[in-house]
Amino acid sequence: MAHGAGLHTALDTSGFLGVRATDALLRDADLVLLDIKSWDRETYRKVTGRPLRPTLDFAQRLADLGKEVHLRFVLVPGLTDARENIEGVAAFAGSLGNVSRVDVLPFHKLGEAKWQALDMNFTLHDTPVADGGADGRGEGDFRGAGTDGGLTPVDLVRPNDRYDITG
Repeated sequence: MAHGAGLHTALDTSGFLGVRATDALLRDADLVLLDIKSWDRETYRKVTGRPLRPTLDFAQRLADLGKEVHLRFVLVPGLTDARENIEGVAAFAGSLGNVSRVDVLPFHKLGEAKWQALDMNFTLHDTPVADGGADGRGEGDFRGAGTDGGLTPVDLVRPNDRYDITG
C-alpha cells in the first residue's frame, strides 16, 4: 500500500524482536534502521537489559535477504566508547555486506525528563554528554571495516546538526 502511494518505508529497530518480523514485513520495508548498542555482550545487557545475540541474528537475517541497513551506534562516554567495542561493531557491520550507512551518534540526555516523569531511575544521569565525536572516535573504525575496503558513508552525527527532511 505504501509503495503504491510512492512512499519509501523503513523499519526502525534494535533488532531484539527481529525473529518476530515476517518475511512479508521485511519485503515491504525499503530500509532497516538498526541500532547496535554495544559489541561487548556484558555492556549490551547492562544498557538494554537483553542479550545481544537476537540483534546479531536479525542483522545476519537482513544480510541474507539483501535488505539495505543503516546502522546506528551511540558513543556513550565510559560505556560504549572503548576501542575494542567500536572495532567489534565496525567489523561485524562490515562483514554483513548490506550496511550502506553508519551513523555514529553522540550520547545525550534529552530523554532524562521522560524517565523522571515516569518516576524511574535514569541510570546514565552521571554520564557526561558525548562531545559529538569531535575527535573522530568511532568514525575511522567504521570507515576501515568490511571486506570491500570500508563502509561508506559513515556519518558522525553531532548534536547541533540540522537535517532537511523535506527533500
